[in-house]
Amino acid sequence: MIWNALRASGWAAMAVIAGLAFGAGPVSASGQRVNMIDFSDLQGWDSDDHQAALRVFQASCPVISKARPDEDWSTLCALADTATDARSFFERFFRPVVVGNPSEALFTGYYEPELLASSTRTGQYNVPLYAVPPEVRSGPLPWATRAEIETGNLLEGRGLEIAWLKDPVEAFFLQVQGSGRLKLTDGSVLRVGFGGKNGHEYRSVGKELVRRGVYEPHQVSAQMIKNWVRRNPEEGRLLLHHNPSFVFFREVKNVALQDGPLGAIQVPLTEGRSLAVDPAHVPLGAPVWLEKAGANPFNRLMVAQDTGSAIKGQQRADVFFGSGDAAGRQAGRTKDGGRMVVLLPIESAFAADPGL
Repeated sequence: MIWNALRASGWAAMAVIAGLAFGAGPVSASGQRVNMIDFSDLQGWDSDDHQAALRVFQASCPVISKARPDEDWSTLCALADTATDARSFFERFFRPVVVGNPSEALFTGYYEPELLASSTRTGQYNVPLYAVPPEVRSGPLPWATRAEIETGNLLEGRGLEIAWLKDPVEAFFLQVQGSGRLKLTDGSVLRVGFGGKNGHEYRSVGKELVRRGVYEPHQVSAQMIKNWVRRNPEEGRLLLHHNPSFVFFREVKNVALQDGPLGAIQVPLTEGRSLAVDPAHVPLGAPVWLEKAGANPFNRLMVAQDTGSAIKGQQRADVFFGSGDAAGRQAGRTKDGGRMVVLLPIESAFAADPGL
């Protein structure tokens, strides 16, 4: 599959932190199916590591409390800091709410790539990663398309290059993921994060290959697409141009290398516990119970700490699998159904369910 989890960080995340995304969720959304259930209805709830989930929730609390100082969330964050029994904390102060129809659930995965790179252009390293140009940062969008940027030399020679990669396919997929660790030729490590985009909607190149009859839907994966583009360099270049969206990066200097990349709420993501959601239906910062089906099923309490431009819908989520190639393979294999249940503060949960 192709997934597009463009992480909203840096200047692009200021609207999120200011409260636009925090103000969304089941209570304010209209026309959606909402149903409050019991904790006993959650498959595998008893056997999960609730303490691990609590630590992730606590990490989000400084941002949540600042965004919602007068709401239940800030009170819950204060209680979370002193909680000694994680499971009791969640059961006492939250209620599980199913938003939307679980039969429509789609859960995918994303990760933080680790790539070889150079801080200067060489014969081997000649694919640039660009910072946001001034006309994109302050001007009207959409700006130029991917094809126009890459064939029109609109950014070349302007000092916007952050680093250089070997492979245009890896550069494309780094844009899809939105963040990464670059192992530079001098032995240092440079972390890059999402800086902005050109304003064009993402279009899936995987779906385009299916439309052309190259693959069946169940055959499409990130690795399959990479291999096809490398085997067909000219056609592959045009295939990548099918996606007009182009991502710009920024250097990330305020996150320890052992931590995950920053999510939409500017909190480092945690492998297997952080989730990207659609903030129109799930409040950022909320605990989310995920029952993922498929080849490697799991039932787990996670936290909605991120968003993605391809993550749209009531039962749509992207699981963060960590950093590096192994995480990438795991993320690339994930395209499953199941059920997503949001844990809301008690009063919010009763207000969300019109049948109560």
